[in-house]
Amino acid sequence: MTDRQQTDAAARRFMDGYLVAWRSNEPDDIRTLFTEDAELRFEPWTPAFTGHDAIVAEWLRRQDEPDSFTFTWEIAGIDGDRAFVQAETAYTGGRSYSNLWVIDLAEDGRARSFVEWWMDRSKTS
Repeated sequence: MTDRQQTDAAARRFMDGYLVAWRSNEPDDIRTLFTEDAELRFEPWTPAFTGHDAIVAEWLRRQDEPDSFTFTWEIAGIDGDRAFVQAETAYTGGRSYSNLWVIDLAEDGRARSFVEWWMDRSKTS
C-alpha cells in the first residue's frame, strides 16, 4: 500500500469515528479522534482548542442533537499526512453548510490538527 493509500484509509477511519462522536457526544468518542496535544479549530481564523480537555469541552458546548442533521462527505485530496474532506451538512431546521476540513493525521490515525472551513448555504435561497 502506498503512503497516499494509507493516509486515505486513515482519513476514512477518522471520518467514521468522527460521525460516531458527532452523534453520540460522548467524551471518550471525541477523545479517541485526537492526539493528546491536538489542535482543533471550528473556524480557521479563531484560536485553537488544544488538548483533549479543551477539545471535548468546546465540542460539547457546540454539540448537535444526534438526529438533527444529515452529513455527506468525500475525500477531496491527500497531501502527505494531510487529508482534505469536502462535505455537506443539512440540519432539520433548514440550515445547510458546505464544509472543507483539513486534517493532519498522526501515524496512529488520530488527528494532530483539525481545521474546519464552513460556508452557510441556507442564506443563498
